[in-house]
Amino acid sequence: MKMNMKMKAKMKMKMKTKMLWRACSSHGSLSVSCMLSVPPSSHYTFHSNSKSQNFDTLDEALSCFNGMLCMHPPPSIVDFTKLLTSISKMKHHSTVVSLSQKLDSFGILPDVYTLNILTNSFCHLNRVDFAFSVLARILKLGFQPGSVTFTTLIRGLCLEGKVGDALHLFDKMIKEGFQPNVVTYATLMNGLCKVGNTSAAIGLLRSMEEGNDQPNVVAYNTIIDNLCKDRQLNEALNLFSEMITKGISPNIFTYTSIIHTLCNLCEWEHAKTLLNEMVDRNVMPNVVTFTTMVDAFCKVGKITEAHDVVKTMIQRGIEPDAFTYSALMDGYCLQSKTDEAVKVFDMMVHKGCVPDVYSYSILINGYCKTQRIDKAMYLFEEMCRQKLIPDVVTYNTLIQGLCHVKRLQDAIVLFHGMVSHGQMPDIVTYRILFNYLCKNRHLDEAMNLLKAIESSNMDPDVQIYNIVIDGMCRAGDLEAARDLFFDLSSKGLHPNVRTYTAMINGLFRQGLVVEASKLFREMKKNGCSLDDCAYNLTARGFLQNNETLQAIQLLDEMLAKGFSADVSTTTLLVEMLSDDKLDQSVKQNLSKFLL
Repeated sequence: MKMNMKMKAKMKMKMKTKMLWRACSSHGSLSVSCMLSVPPSSHYTFHSNSKSQNFDTLDEALSCFNGMLCMHPPPSIVDFTKLLTSISKMKHHSTVVSLSQKLDSFGILPDVYTLNILTNSFCHLNRVDFAFSVLARILKLGFQPGSVTFTTLIRGLCLEGKVGDALHLFDKMIKEGFQPNVVTYATLMNGLCKVGNTSAAIGLLRSMEEGNDQPNVVAYNTIIDNLCKDRQLNEALNLFSEMITKGISPNIFTYTSIIHTLCNLCEWEHAKTLLNEMVDRNVMPNVVTFTTMVDAFCKVGKITEAHDVVKTMIQRGIEPDAFTYSALMDGYCLQSKTDEAVKVFDMMVHKGCVPDVYSYSILINGYCKTQRIDKAMYLFEEMCRQKLIPDVVTYNTLIQGLCHVKRLQDAIVLFHGMVSHGQMPDIVTYRILFNYLCKNRHLDEAMNLLKAIESSNMDPDVQIYNIVIDGMCRAGDLEAARDLFFDLSSKGLHPNVRTYTAMINGLFRQGLVVEASKLFREMKKNGCSLDDCAYNLTARGFLQNNETLQAIQLLDEMLAKGFSADVSTTTLLVEMLSDDKLDQSVKQNLSKFLL
């Protein structure tokens, strides 16, 4: 009788697996809504001996792989799996895929662990559809997927922003008898937090408490860190207190996340208290914890306090790293004390800490802000001599600095040098160049650059078109500005409040009050969120074109929206009130906007 029951259970499991395989293969890849039927007791565990092999380079791993293929007979799939694990840890995921295909071509069948590695690589390559196809293959070969398989798929869905699908797969996984582990929960919590759904992540934490796997420090850290990033400090502190009450000890990551947020919110005393509490609990602050405080102090100009933190960390036997020194340098540069920042740089070098691109870029930015552009260029050349490759931020900083001191030609030469050295400009680079080309009325060069961008792989954003349209309007080329404005929709862009404001200003400059008024109404109708700049500029346009009544109506609306007259509008109103020829009733109406 017992034997018959076992046979029936075995047949039932085979039938369920067959059903799941059919569901997978009929779609080419597994839909997250298909049946996931396995016996409730099915759990996934790795081989106890499935450790990865260690290689210094990918070439070494590939050489080993090719050597293994030449062996007769070839090693077992376990050995190949160890090698693939090593390559996966080196983040060469496309290589894992190609080597898996090569194993297939040699007739070496994978096991479930090999296929899990392949699933993971596809997910890292943002091809979760292929990852689900691997799940279909797992089932076809008669293997049982486990929590690792499904956790990997859930992570892949979250990486592609498909958190809804990840939730659906998670629910199906539980419904069909698979037991998620702590890693599964933490993965889904992280995905939910990344899309701003922290409340759902907390709900998942609560459901986890009701199950077999109790939340651990990783689960709490995932939510606390994201609450901190969203500046929901009270909620983060509540969870922090809860985990301590439940006997879950916070670790260095927990404390650092909260301390970082406390510093950003200028809760200095609370941050210091937490730092001391951390030490009392035998959780020793590391260089990241201290650097977090140094950086926060420097950003609000508390250089003395930042130095005190550095002294404390040195007293505790923790040496500052490049990030610590860079934070100090940045603090000085924010106060335009570049010479002091240089002293920190020299001290860093003296201590044997090698400056990186970020360190040099901070000093270059400091020199550019104080218009000591030659020193900035010298540092740039020095970092190149040190075999450091400047990044796009370094180039943007220098190009901005050169433009600011009106060395536009040098900025363009640097721009071309940037491209020739393989560093592709980003949208910020182009905004800097367009801003200075248009402000200095080099419209032909600006248009040539715009055409070059449009013909490349990079699509200019609306901010770049705003700069060009504004430059055309200021140069009096209203027709060209109008053509570009009305051509935006064909480029898949929509005018924003800055685009409309630039055009309205150009129309007022030409005395085209009716068209400017019409465009202002269109801006409101199209749902643009009007700001004080839009109101003030339009009101001035009406006043300068003797449309006082319309200006008063608009200024009344502006005040009702909570905005006030800016400096330029106030100056114009004062001038008009000083005009003896202006009607007294009009003066009385205008004077209320100066109160």
